[in-house]
Amino acid sequence: MRVSVLDGGEIAEVRRRHLAALAGELRARGLACRLAGPGESVLSVHGPGAGRRLMVVATPTGAGWSYLWPGGGMADVAAAPAVADRIRLLL
Repeated sequence: MRVSVLDGGEIAEVRRRHLAALAGELRARGLACRLAGPGESVLSVHGPGAGRRLMVVATPTGAGWSYLWPGGGMADVAAAPAVADRIRLLL
C-alpha cells in the first residue's frame, strides 16, 4: 500500500486551512486574530482589552493534524470549537 505524502506547498495550504478554521471559531468568541509569519504559518490571537496575545500553530502529527499553543496546549484540529474555548479562557 502506498502512502500519500504532501509536498511543502500542500502542507502550507492545509496548515492555513486549519488555522483559518480556528480563527473563525475564535472570532465567534470575541477574540481578534490574524494569520502571520512566513506563509501565514502562525495564528496570532489577541485577547479583549488586556493586550494579551498568544500564537497558535497547526502541525502534522502521526494521526493527522494538531493545534499547538503556549503552556503545553495541544489538540486535534477536529476539536477547533473546544480549542477556541480553551484559548479564550487563557486570554
